[in-house]
Amino acid sequence: MTAQVTHLALDGSRLDIEGDLDLSLPFTSVVDLGIGGGRHEFTAGALGLGDEVVAALGLSGFGEELSYAGGTLRIAHGKVTDPRTRLADAVTVAAWHGTRHSLVSSLYNVTTADVLDLFSAVRITEQDAGITLAPAPDSGSTLLGGALVLKEVPGLGLLEIAARSREAVRELPDWGGLALPSGELFRDTLSNGRPYFVLATPAAIVTVLPLGDRPTADEAARVSGLSVSVRSARPW
Repeated sequence: MTAQVTHLALDGSRLDIEGDLDLSLPFTSVVDLGIGGGRHEFTAGALGLGDEVVAALGLSGFGEELSYAGGTLRIAHGKVTDPRTRLADAVTVAAWHGTRHSLVSSLYNVTTADVLDLFSAVRITEQDAGITLAPAPDSGSTLLGGALVLKEVPGLGLLEIAARSREAVRELPDWGGLALPSGELFRDTLSNGRPYFVLATPAAIVTVLPLGDRPTADEAARVSGLSVSVRSARPW
């Protein structure tokens, strides 16, 4: 049975994914922004994303919470130690929670005031399909490349979806792929020897990292039946 989902990327692009697959799992969207002369990464996802990041960093939890931009901004401070150098850095996780989605950024050696300055450089808009960011007036914030959407699909693998661009096309394999109704399918190998697929559609470049060590014939057939379109509506 064919399933279809629509996801909203942080840069305002709307992604439609369709296929005979289980597309019910949540997605994340990642984007890099230039703010105040620095490069900052934001990730949008489900409401539990901030807790997952805090746990992955080994922090004790969120110690600050305040109302912000129609939602709740939660802030966790702590220290992480580099296992190689044994040097500790002060890390801060800031997670904005809306109704259905959250927006997370991890920062180093900053104060709560710095976090508020960072978030004030963007306008956060939550919709049913996801969160979008736009530059705040006179903030000088800029988009550094398009947003990436990540989604795990059971029985297939991890999808990394980006809007088709000249930069993305230059990264495609330099041989002809398999022609499909939805685009062109390539099979390549990672540096660790694991194979993966790339589906190039008229509007998107989709990298498929299989869940197992070796893609099966069924996985290849499922990739061939995948349809991905991107409608760009960037507020930048």
